[in-house]
Amino acid sequence: MRKTEQLLKDFSGIAGNPAAQLKALTAVGKKVVGCMPYYCPEELILAAGMVPFGLWGAEMQISESKRYFPAFICSLLQTTLELGIRGKLEGLSAVMVPMLCDSLKGMGANWEYGVKNIPVIPVAHAQNRKTEAGILFTASQMRKIRGQLDALSGKSMTDADIAAAIALKNRQRASLRAFARLAPSYPDLITPSLRSAVLKSAYFMEPAAHTEKLDALLTALSDEMPSEWDGLSVVTTGILADSPDLLRILEENRVRIVDDQVAQESLSFREDVPVTSDPIRGLAERMAAIEGCCVLFDLGKKRGAMLIDQVKQSGADGVFYILTKFCDPDEYDYVPIRRMLDEAGIPCLLLEVDQQMKNYEQARTAIEAFAEMHRLERR
Repeated sequence: MRKTEQLLKDFSGIAGNPAAQLKALTAVGKKVVGCMPYYCPEELILAAGMVPFGLWGAEMQISESKRYFPAFICSLLQTTLELGIRGKLEGLSAVMVPMLCDSLKGMGANWEYGVKNIPVIPVAHAQNRKTEAGILFTASQMRKIRGQLDALSGKSMTDADIAAAIALKNRQRASLRAFARLAPSYPDLITPSLRSAVLKSAYFMEPAAHTEKLDALLTALSDEMPSEWDGLSVVTTGILADSPDLLRILEENRVRIVDDQVAQESLSFREDVPVTSDPIRGLAERMAAIEGCCVLFDLGKKRGAMLIDQVKQSGADGVFYILTKFCDPDEYDYVPIRRMLDEAGIPCLLLEVDQQMKNYEQARTAIEAFAEMHRLERR
């Protein structure tokens, strides 16, 4: 097996079995803090000598979490709470819960009631995050979290510790950006499923270890020959785009992902934390710089303009809007984003996903029709 294939297989195994990663971390005495979506200050966890661990739900059927959430709450939160109640996240020292959507605002209380042995650390971000007042508010919340993590870890982190953690995460983000740029040149080697695995695995590994493995992959890819592509190229957008069934359907229809505006993917690593004399302020300034996310205040819907630019720069055939079922912010965004794409003459296909879905045949039919339409247009 070539080194490239082995590394991709390793990433796929990590992304496909987060429980094993959590067990491995706690087995060597690491304190691990779960990070629910979105934009948790992972740098503070690292500065406290602990490990951040992404909590993005799971493909599963729920039962216990139905007692805490109505049926119309997104499955991302339902399945994450289900994992906690069932004891699948034992070993976590705490969980961070941001409050960037209405559903997340109730998640902390539900978690505290349903999962007794894993405490909650709330994460508040300013809605008007770009103003000086917004930056100061977000920084004040980061300082509060700093104190909570100090108490949890039993040590007092210094500004130097935070600066070192910022440098570590920025280095990881740079490697993730490099991979996202390079992956479309190897569509037969880096399929949509493997692309997702490389990006998703970053949530379940220590940043230094993930960056080392990712840099090895980037080096190995330099020895591979880029391949020509006669299939469809798309830009994806949404909250999640990691459904194994959906990704297989893309592969079966020769669809490659050339760029994305997905919260779990590129939106998590596109912006670095700026180097500032006060590293806490740097964390707040990064939040102010993030654009194009449906859970952040997006005046004028820059997300639409960004997608248009991504399609033009990548030469994509269109946009796949991967909508997480019952995600109100993303549902509200769809209408204006679709209008902007239509006005720009860019095809857009809406695909609904849910972590409890077992049948993606409707999505299959839509993707097959979309792909066939574009093949006919090329003739």
